[in-house]
Amino acid sequence: MLRLLQVPLLFLVLISQANAQFAHTDHKQIVDAAGKSLLVRATNLGNWLVPEGYMWLFEGGPQSPSEIRALVFELLGPEGSAAFWQKYRENYVTREDIALLHRAGFNAIRVPLHYSLFESDDAEGFKLLDRLIAWSRAENLYVILDLHAAPGGQTGTNIDDSAGYPWLYQSPQEQEHLIAIWRRLATHYRDEPAVLGYDLLNEPIPHFPKLASLNSSLEPLYKKLSGEIRKADAHHILFLGGAQWDSNFSVFGKPFDDNVAYTFHKYWTAPDESVLRQYIDFREHYDVPIWMGESGENTDEWIAQFAKSLEKNQIGWAFWPYKKMEKSSRSSALSRLPTGEKSWNSQSFRPALRTRRNG
Repeated sequence: MLRLLQVPLLFLVLISQANAQFAHTDHKQIVDAAGKSLLVRATNLGNWLVPEGYMWLFEGGPQSPSEIRALVFELLGPEGSAAFWQKYRENYVTREDIALLHRAGFNAIRVPLHYSLFESDDAEGFKLLDRLIAWSRAENLYVILDLHAAPGGQTGTNIDDSAGYPWLYQSPQEQEHLIAIWRRLATHYRDEPAVLGYDLLNEPIPHFPKLASLNSSLEPLYKKLSGEIRKADAHHILFLGGAQWDSNFSVFGKPFDDNVAYTFHKYWTAPDESVLRQYIDFREHYDVPIWMGESGENTDEWIAQFAKSLEKNQIGWAFWPYKKMEKSSRSSALSRLPTGEKSWNSQSFRPALRTRRNG
């Protein structure tokens, strides 16, 4: 009998020791491996692995990644375009960028991903991410993996590089494709403590009235996807974004995983607690962490005020994006970091107006 009791106890000890290596959720907080509260202060590496036309200054021109690739192909041809994208991806984010982010006071980065870069175990996306994660680990930065462009399209707009409609919610084939992508990512990074977690779908389901019927499909898809991920990876946080561009949490019921956080995005709203109240209430009701995964594209003053409101309410943040051409406003609110945090050079960050869908 004693031996029979020892086996499950040993199993529980091993699980506890494994979990101690990873950041995780603890009631309303995200905590580090030691159990210390972790307020995520991040920036988004937008336009790196998922190009967007507005950040290329293509007004009236190509907007989606596929449209941009087609233009580059037309201009440079097969060999020239292949060489261009290789150099682009290798140089858009460098070791020096990650060191700068550490010095500036960030503790994490959110990385938008395109599913097409992870179609095999030796795909180019893994090589790029592995290098980025190694740099981030050396600089004590966490990495959040964000599936910005999912198979079939979670938004049906240019940001997910889809065919113009979010077929993901109605296509078993595309859902299986999505599961295969996340299973591959989770298997590859399941033992990597520098990865904070997985943002399963960026900004699912636009606010267009005709797409409201898809809302009821979102959480069941998350459950299905989470179940498959957990077969490969029991450690990492799963970040779940609400419907209508990560704004609508009414689609969620009781949390179905014990290591899950809920993420919202806010652009062009009042920079105060009034826009946070519904998410704070959700946190209190379900005893789970919430996180603001995208905001910005506004004045320095607005960004600083919003960061102050977020931190006052113990909500971590990730401003968008890290870099952009020919813009002068700051990409973060690190000037509002508490006394004692690292200083930063505002001239190093250059994002500005982004045409956003959500309010």
